[in-house]
Amino acid sequence: MKKMFKTSMVVALACSVMVGCTANPVANEKNPDPGKTTKAPDNEIFIYTSYPAFYAKEENWDKQVGQYLKKKFPDLTIKHVHWDKGREYKDLIAAGTIPDIIIDNARMNYERYILKNDLQYDMTELIKKFNFDTSKLNPAAMAQMKNMTPEGKIYGLPFQLSDFVLFYNKDIFDKFGVDYPKDGMTYDEIYELAKKLTRVEGENTYKGYQQHPGLYMTYNQLSLPPLSLTEDKAQLSTDGWKKEVDNLRRFYEIPANQFTSVDDFPKGKMAMSVHVSEKIIQWYEQNKNLNFDIAAMPSFADVPKTKAQPNMYAAYIAQQSTKKDKAFEVIAYLLSEEMQINFSKEGIIGPLESQKVQEAFGKNLPQLQGKHTQAIFASKNAMPPAARANGLTHVDVPLHNVFAPLIFGESKDSATALRMIEEQTNKGILTEKAAKAK
Repeated sequence: MKKMFKTSMVVALACSVMVGCTANPVANEKNPDPGKTTKAPDNEIFIYTSYPAFYAKEENWDKQVGQYLKKKFPDLTIKHVHWDKGREYKDLIAAGTIPDIIIDNARMNYERYILKNDLQYDMTELIKKFNFDTSKLNPAAMAQMKNMTPEGKIYGLPFQLSDFVLFYNKDIFDKFGVDYPKDGMTYDEIYELAKKLTRVEGENTYKGYQQHPGLYMTYNQLSLPPLSLTEDKAQLSTDGWKKEVDNLRRFYEIPANQFTSVDDFPKGKMAMSVHVSEKIIQWYEQNKNLNFDIAAMPSFADVPKTKAQPNMYAAYIAQQSTKKDKAFEVIAYLLSEEMQINFSKEGIIGPLESQKVQEAFGKNLPQLQGKHTQAIFASKNAMPPAARANGLTHVDVPLHNVFAPLIFGESKDSATALRMIEEQTNKGILTEKAAKAK
């Protein structure tokens, strides 16, 4: 009796933090009797956001998304819930409250949450049914969604991107008489600038260049896969990965340019920093006297005008949804030029490749006025690696550990650091396979 009461309380609690359990009840081992939950009305669409994080504030969601959906779909009730304690995937599933649409980090959380909880649904037929033209979307972003399976099933569509750009402090460039960086520069060219701009003057240390090693490796511009595409093992002991590591480590071997944090840029003693475009607003707010601008992220000389792989959020339809057609219509509208222009005006990068969308970027934000925002669109995203073969084990590869602690803390050479992470990952694969075998 106590166990039954406890289970009922868990479901009741989960229902209370969701939208009254008005989504799609699903029978499963965690919720064997979905009839205990209230079936959502036919005219209701439940949207669950895990990322982007700023939708945790309902006013942000309503300003950027909700108000437009209400106008476009007046006969629909749009329910929105953002991830939080008590509102995690496990809580929704325990309550039998499965969303119609899920928006989450495509690279980080697809395997971890969508696939693990059996929420994936191939949207290919819906794309055909509604004549939705995916060729108008960012090719690399679309390729990432197709590369979730070797068969090219489309379990989600790109929703928003968080692209990397090069920030530069104009006052430091002026102080040392160095020309500002331009779009289309290579790492070799930026390296020469970094050497000129890294200086120690009395108590002031001016760092020439900082870039987050973990993000640099994860979204690498050489399209390198950290795991073998055909075998259950890591794949880091390659010439390509060594080239990737050597390229960045030389910047941190410039005397006085040791890695600290890319987020130190607003303090005013860093000449260049590579970070996501959202930092244009955040860093402006942190230091309104900072005289800075942006340029395109540097690229490898043999892969010109190519920035990082897509760092993006995707929109999924849960396979348990009973309103897949209407859910797809909502997603299609979010990806329409009309909505993409609305997002762009708010400084949000969308997947729709449209001149009108790009020209609208940041128009509603005073913090972006006068900034070279077109630098965001000056390069193309690197293509993601191809899909791995079916049945292979997925583990997170700790690429960030190559630089810290192995290179920065233990002075390992590039090949040794990569081999150590490869060995660590292979042990993780064996552990995961053994756990599944039990």
